[in-house]
Amino acid sequence: MTRHLAPATATFVGAAGNRLVADVFGENGPAVMLLHGGGQTRHAWGDTAERIARTGRIAYALDQRGHGDSDWIANGAYDFSDFAADVKVVADELTRRASARPVAIGASLGGIAALLAEGGAEQAGMGHVVSALVLVDITPRVDGEGVKKIHGFMRAYAAEGFGSIEDAAQAVAEYLPHRPRPRSHDGLKKNLRLSPDGRWRWHWDPRFLDGPRTVTDYREKLEASLVAAARSLQIPALLVRGGASELVQEVHAKEFLELVPHADYVDVGEARHMVAGDRNDQFSAAILDFLNVRLAPPSPER
Repeated sequence: MTRHLAPATATFVGAAGNRLVADVFGENGPAVMLLHGGGQTRHAWGDTAERIARTGRIAYALDQRGHGDSDWIANGAYDFSDFAADVKVVADELTRRASARPVAIGASLGGIAALLAEGGAEQAGMGHVVSALVLVDITPRVDGEGVKKIHGFMRAYAAEGFGSIEDAAQAVAEYLPHRPRPRSHDGLKKNLRLSPDGRWRWHWDPRFLDGPRTVTDYREKLEASLVAAARSLQIPALLVRGGASELVQEVHAKEFLELVPHADYVDVGEARHMVAGDRNDQFSAAILDFLNVRLAPPSPER
């Protein structure tokens, strides 16, 4: 039986002087940044981060701004460009520590932030932010109805919260009927916080969706920026799509591969938008193959 690795905790300073908290798996080796999706926390990456660390790398699972144990932003700055700015600052710090650019693995929000950070730097002739990029069920263009469905679930309980963790588990089960119910609520509890009024609420700032500067603003402008960022990519890239994704359809994946013809592509059958949670074994296997095979240095000639 494999013994679980106990992560260390690290803190970083984001682009706005904001505190960012990360779980760190591993002690030596190349750095891998794990950037969760909107409404999630760093704990979404636990199993994958462990497997990455066992390959001789250091996995940094980061709580992005306004999520988990990282700072909520006083002025409500939660535009995608704000998240991208944090990615660049953290990547630069990891580069300083390891003398090499980290790999970025980003799910949804995290993937958009990493793509904007890297693409923006390349377009500006500023070099690279990361050494390789994995996009987890996110592409420059996605299904608008799928976005509305996800945001609708997130908004439904943001203000009122839940009377108990069991109530939250029931809501998640109704939203994700395809996923077997976990035996324990420990994982879900990490995504909730107990409010002073005794209600359990999601572990993210509600202004992320409904504040003065949010990820829902300027969708057309965002798509144009993401298309341009993807077209400029020169680093190794991988798109992992959930075969039953609500957001990324086959046409979106095809467009991305036309924009980034050197990118690798893995379709995880039956997984929905939260690929790592739906089919973690297949997802982790795709990630490790990319890291260990695609990014491995060439064998010396004999």
